[in-house]
Amino acid sequence: MRGAVSFDSVKKELLKNPGIKSAYDKEHVSAVVALQITELRERHRLSQKELAKKLHTTQQTISKIENPDNNVTIGTLEKIANIFDRKLIVKFAK
Repeated sequence: MRGAVSFDSVKKELLKNPGIKSAYDKEHVSAVVALQITELRERHRLSQKELAKKLHTTQQTISKIENPDNNVTIGTLEKIANIFDRKLIVKFAK
């Protein structure tokens, strides 16, 4: 297809803008964390309601945790890690 531009090339160009890069980085982290939690829950064949019971919270809270638009505290992440017998690792990368 002539004249087509790949998503990666557009993304690379946009990320040259510091404001866009900062917003992208923040959203990317939130999305990755939410996706990891959802994948862990599904791998263990738990419903949101079942995970909520283990966390002593509501299904609605689990839904929010699995939504990339919401922030999750380190304490909540530690509790989730413990439920799935995982270590929580937070690191700063360049």
